[in-house]
Amino acid sequence: MIGQLLATDLLKMRRTGIWWIVFIGPAGLAAMQALNFGLRYDYLVLDQYKSDPWAGLLSSVGSFVPIAIYLAMTLLMSMIASIENRQNSWKQTLALPVKRSQVFASKFLCCLVQLLAACVLLSVSIVIVGLALRLPGEIPYFDLLTLGFYPLLASLPLLGFMLWAALTLRNQAIPISLGIAASLVSVFGGSLSEAIPLSWPSLVVAGQETFLFMGLGVALFAVLYLLGSIHFSRKDVA
Repeated sequence: MIGQLLATDLLKMRRTGIWWIVFIGPAGLAAMQALNFGLRYDYLVLDQYKSDPWAGLLSSVGSFVPIAIYLAMTLLMSMIASIENRQNSWKQTLALPVKRSQVFASKFLCCLVQLLAACVLLSVSIVIVGLALRLPGEIPYFDLLTLGFYPLLASLPLLGFMLWAALTLRNQAIPISLGIAASLVSVFGGSLSEAIPLSWPSLVVAGQETFLFMGLGVALFAVLYLLGSIHFSRKDVA
């Protein structure tokens, strides 16, 4: 049943601009670094990162990955909820012979599918930039694959919060404002305390206790997801 709900939700999004966010985010990050390395090729490739230009490219992209993930979570989750609010279709959706927890899970899976697609596109975009710049050395395929996925796992607590807030609050200005604020704070994630979840993606990108902060991100997300699902199941959102 969740599969049918997911297919229906994805179909609803077909005529919205939501997939443009999935494409523009990774493409924008890659284009920014293409311009950066293209204009400063001699300094960056032949001097600063001459020992490993690919690692330098990944490092430059990685510093922007946390804020990009947080902004994507905020916009995607809000747009997913806004589809139901705009079409005033919560009553029809919740009138279906499905549990509210399944509706909640379907909305989460929609956003997760889009985020995973963005991570794949980011890896592909970076490869294209590196090849276009003719960077010397071997392509670090494993690091490319983990550049987006690892920080995504550490960022899941915000997705859990956004999922909860966006689906239970009719006024999307509140979760959007909080999500954007979290995104801006994440820019300083490297200097924040490790006890603050917003710092975890930046710490993962920096290679500090990678699996610890990924695990903490998944664990905290599970708690927020459970609380949000219970609240959504009991609240009248129609």
